Amino acid sequence: MVLLHSEMVKLGTKAHDFSLKGIDGITHSLQGFAHFRVLVIIFMCNHCPYVQAVWPRLNELQKKYNGKGIQLVGINPNVGNPIFPQDNFEEMKRAPERFGLNFPYLTDEKQTVAKKYHAVCTPDIFVYNAKHELVYRGRVDDNWEEPEKITTHDLEDAIKALLKGKKIAEVQHPSMGCSIKWLE
Repeated sequence: MVLLHSEMVKLGTKAHDFSLKGIDGITHSLQGFAHFRVLVIIFMCNHCPYVQAVWPRLNELQKKYNGKGIQLVGINPNVGNPIFPQDNFEEMKRAPERFGLNFPYLTDEKQTVAKKYHAVCTPDIFVYNAKHELVYRGRVDDNWEEPEKITTHDLEDAIKALLKGKKIAEVQHPSMGCSIKWLE
């Protein structure tokens, strides 16, 4: 496992279009999420301990803000890597049962979407406003490993600020996690 920190993509960058199959059997695109006020794209996978640690927090955010114009979307860039069979499509489909997943989980088998977004680790988190402009990229909170010791809720604070029309904190801390397992 190689630990990496997310690349701090320039704020204001437009979200890149995609057309990816979900575990629900539906092909999802950026346009399909156009009606949400806030879109949170998370590059993630099943095997990464960093993702597994924050998965309950991500599920809780989706549950808490359900019906308030916010949508989380998981994209697995490791699905085609034979070294990690726990990230294959069949295992992805077990995510609702295994991890309590309550948001769309999509496959990026060719890793083209992860490359367009400059994702480098799992989880790698990007928050977009209603115009699909990047307003936050970074960590979920300040303690991925020990939830009882969390003192800042970076991702949720960004979502709250966006919903209230307030400015999101300029200081944003990169996410950290396992490296994406690039195929080439």
